[in-house]
Amino acid sequence: MMASPSWLTVTQGTAPLLVSIPHTGIDLAGLDSRLVSPWLGRRDCDWWIDKLYDFATDLGATVVHTAISRTVIDVNRDPSGVSLYPGQATTTLCPTETFDGDPLYRMGEEPTPAEIDQRRETYFVPYHAALQAEIDRLRGIHDKIVLYDCHSIRSVLPRLFEGTLPVFNLGTSDGKSTDPLLQEKVAAILAATGETWVVNGRFKGGWITRSFGQPQNGVHALQMELSNRGYMREPAGKGSPENWPVPYDATYAAPIRATLKTILETAIDWAGR
Repeated sequence: MMASPSWLTVTQGTAPLLVSIPHTGIDLAGLDSRLVSPWLGRRDCDWWIDKLYDFATDLGATVVHTAISRTVIDVNRDPSGVSLYPGQATTTLCPTETFDGDPLYRMGEEPTPAEIDQRRETYFVPYHAALQAEIDRLRGIHDKIVLYDCHSIRSVLPRLFEGTLPVFNLGTSDGKSTDPLLQEKVAAILAATGETWVVNGRFKGGWITRSFGQPQNGVHALQMELSNRGYMREPAGKGSPENWPVPYDATYAAPIRATLKTILETAIDWAGR
């Protein structure tokens, strides 16, 4: 096996669970001077999700993580550039604007089609190859496995959705990426929290969930999109360099972390049966 690039981390376990962390990267890959500001280039990061799920390896899960910012390339988008949410606002494979619609690049500094192709080959392809390699390895051990894709987003983003997003947003590509029983088990855990939750609401699962979720082949994919307020003291509005991101507070995050641990334990138990 070829050595992974420095920005790609694969921690191997033997449990029937593969955890994908595609959006916590803050490495702008040398784009800093082309962006309106480095802070803006990192604002839409899934802040602290890697810390929130750092118990996963203790459960025996395999974890795949990229340090590259989603501003450079979003490894959870269709590599062809086709929108995953037709008719709805969303960011692209190599976004040129933030979730709020603010320009990311200085005028004339946007990526060219050739540059997008290069970023796809440099960052997107290796990340997905790593996921596929771990799926193949784990399927060699288990009859079925769960791919769990970790995400978070600000609770209020008028350009992307109305009102306030539920705390828990489970996506299974409208039920196509996993067995209904696993979806039901996770939904029951969410219902027991007393927090707001939805299954296949605004966020139904991105390219990772949709492309790898193949229940007929023993691969069951879930995407969990968390509202930031569920695990951090989220400020109102867009945030500013002075107040965003807020520091990770383990005590504040403890309740949601306990729920997430129960979900991953349930996934492992279900896949092992």
